[in-house]
Amino acid sequence: MTTQAINPGPKPKKEDGTDDRRHYVNPETKPKHPTLKPHVPKK
Repeated sequence: MTTQAINPGPKPKKEDGTDDRRHYVNPETKPKHPTLKPHVPKK
């Protein structure tokens, strides 16, 4: 069994070309994905 990191790559898109709404987006990439919720780290 191998451990793999979460892929930080591009957000998957649905069949109609829109972003998958289950994903969060980092503040620096928010302009590219305006429909996604921002990721707010817990402190």
